[in-house]
Amino acid sequence: MITVLGTGTGAPVPLDALAQAELVVGGRRHLDAVRLPAAAERIVLGPLAPALDAIGEYVAKERRVVVLASGDPGFFGIVRALAERFGARRLDVRPGVPSVAAAFAQLGLSWDDAVVVSAHGRDPRTAVNVCRAHPKAAVLTGPGAGPAELGAALARTAPGRVLVVASALGSGQERLERVSPAEAAGRDWGTAVNVVLCLDEARMPDGARTLAGPVRPAGWALDEADFAHRDSMITKFEVRALALARLGPRPGDLVWDVGSGSGSVAVECARLGAAVSAVEKAADGVQRIHANAGAHGVDVHVVHGEAPAALYGLDEPDAVFVGGGGRELPGIVGACARRARRTVVVALAALDRVPAVRTALTGAGFDCDGVLLQSSRLAPLPGDVTRLAAANPVFLLWGARLHAFADKGVAL
Repeated sequence: MITVLGTGTGAPVPLDALAQAELVVGGRRHLDAVRLPAAAERIVLGPLAPALDAIGEYVAKERRVVVLASGDPGFFGIVRALAERFGARRLDVRPGVPSVAAAFAQLGLSWDDAVVVSAHGRDPRTAVNVCRAHPKAAVLTGPGAGPAELGAALARTAPGRVLVVASALGSGQERLERVSPAEAAGRDWGTAVNVVLCLDEARMPDGARTLAGPVRPAGWALDEADFAHRDSMITKFEVRALALARLGPRPGDLVWDVGSGSGSVAVECARLGAAVSAVEKAADGVQRIHANAGAHGVDVHVVHGEAPAALYGLDEPDAVFVGGGGRELPGIVGACARRARRTVVVALAALDRVPAVRTALTGAGFDCDGVLLQSSRLAPLPGDVTRLAAANPVFLLWGARLHAFADKGVAL
């Protein structure tokens, strides 16, 4: 049997579990914090594979093993690796208080509506995008993905966030510090950080909850009337529905909406949990995007500039939507495709532009497909009768990268 003990957030370590241990495995600070049996071998946890091999030798001889871990070891912890190697039935898991729960408790905040993401041993871009998109997030940090790195990324795109850095939870040196992203970026935080909370205090969720995590939208492909727009210059909901299906926005993703106009695609992607950068060259368009984002309770990073030049300072996107037309469209699509990790979707009205856009996508290593969307909507006529009113046809092209970037995922 392998006993897995959660420690480090104030709960006492059960001494009975340690008393008979013949092998104790844990981080140095966990091992130093408890009194071990004199005869027990100890292994300071570093690379996981050698520790698992050593545990396996003891398990094969039916000798007693104790593994010390932080907080709840089944929450982004070592339980997964132990269960995969030795089977869940060999584990006796005794969880402590998760660092996320401890940090929110110190602030007097509930966390059933928070998004929790791990940056420990993972690409920090997922954590950054979650913090950009959601008003209440918790990031489990690691080397190279701590408060400074998180703050530096958010200072560029979400400078108004509040970061709460929780360190040494459960110890005599416990502290929580509220800082701006820019302040976090300029400090050396050491190795005692447990978790970073990222709060958008202007959009904090409220009300009683039934399901944990962020609230999912009840629908998408919203009616054009739900957005402020100029002279019907907006991606129609029929086109938006298929574009969203091909973009696949999800928590942890970053989506670019290039030539954003009213920002309808940007807002819809943000409602589905993605971080979004909207690029728009018209000043009145920039104002509309901000207004539409605010009306729908989402945060969209708006860039006032003309593509492709305005794209160069942006973080790498998972998916890109390009709207509009003009002779520069193939060049813009090519610039987006060279940086997109997963997919690019292009909406255009001119048949003449289709071959060049396809070439831009395939030339950047994408498998290209597309459709011509033609729809007719019900429209009333005098005499209590209805006709079909045809909308302008739109080409929708999309490219999927043949070898997509590895997906680390996000836990909600």
